[in-house]
Order: sequence, then structure tokens, then C-alpha cells
Amino acid sequence: MAVTAPARAQSPAAAIAGLLGLGAATAVALGVYAKVHSPAGRPLFTLGFSGMLQMKVWLTTAALALLAVQLVTALWMWGRLPAAGPAPGWVSWVHRWSGSVAFALTLPAAFHCMWALGFGTDSTRVLVHGIAGCAFYGAYAAKMLGLRLPGLPARAIPFLGAAVLSTFVVIWLTAALWFFTRSGLPLT
Repeated sequence: MAVTAPARAQSPAAAIAGLLGLGAATAVALGVYAKVHSPAGRPLFTLGFSGMLQMKVWLTTAALALLAVQLVTALWMWGRLPAAGPAPGWVSWVHRWSGSVAFALTLPAAFHCMWALGFGTDSTRVLVHGIAGCAFYGAYAAKMLGLRLPGLPARAIPFLGAAVLSTFVVIWLTAALWFFTRSGLPLT
């Protein structure tokens, strides 16, 4: 008969430190890859858009719209929308699926940022965009793992969700909004 050691309870501080460490490692790994990789300078695919930048801009804009849905549904689930009353069961489903689709929409854009363009440092806007992009995926990794860790403080998941949302807003402001203000609203 095998004897197993009793499971050790992990302190909330250690769990948070581990989550933040995982997020930081993810962000740094993506940044290092994007910096050392020789950019291809061309798209691998455009998903029917007229160019790589148009594809990236519209996919991230759609992801930002879904992140707005994420924000509203999270506030509702956490009881922060008192006028709406208690969140019905379907709200958590909408929250999960809007987040999954938003994340999937970011992947082609991020892939092309790293593979085709690399980690740029030629302007403050581009540098901030690259840092925010890496931080977004680090925050996302930490949040997704945090959802599976028992015993986290009640504010940990909302904090990580806010980090995901705020870094993505910076990504959108430094790329899509910049693009739209330079070229109008190209639909293709």
C-alpha cells in the first residue's frame, strides 16, 4: 500500500507570487522572441483583409468590443451593477465565451506583430505597444491559471482581469486607434 504525503496548503501570497511570476515569465519570453527573431516583413496570411495592418486593426477592434462585454458581464457577476440585479446564469456563459473569442481574435494579430514585424523600438508608440502586447499575454496567462487556483484572495481575479483589460486597451490605443486616425476607417 502506497503512502502519500498530505497535500500542503499553499499560502495566498505564494499563489499570487507564482501567478505574477508566470505572467512575467510569459511576457518576457514573448518579448525576447519578438526581439531576437528576424522579422519577415510580410504577412503570412491576411484572412481576406487588404493587408496585414488592416487585419490586425480590425481583429483587435473586434476583440476590444468583446472585452467591453467581458467588463460588463464581470461587473454583473461580481454584483457591481446594482441596477441590473443578480446576474442570471447565462451571464457567466457570455463572459466565458466572449473572452474566449476575444482571445482567439488577438492571436493572428499578435503572431504577425512578432513574426512579421518583431519587437520595435523605433518610436515611443511602437515600444509601448510591444511592451503592452507582451504584458497582455502575461496577464492573460496569470488570470487563466488564477481561475483554477483555490484559496486566492477575493480581489485577485478582478485585479488580474483589470490587468488583462487595461493592457489590451493600451495595445488598441497604440495601434488600432493610431491607424484609424492616420487612414480613416478602412473596412477591408
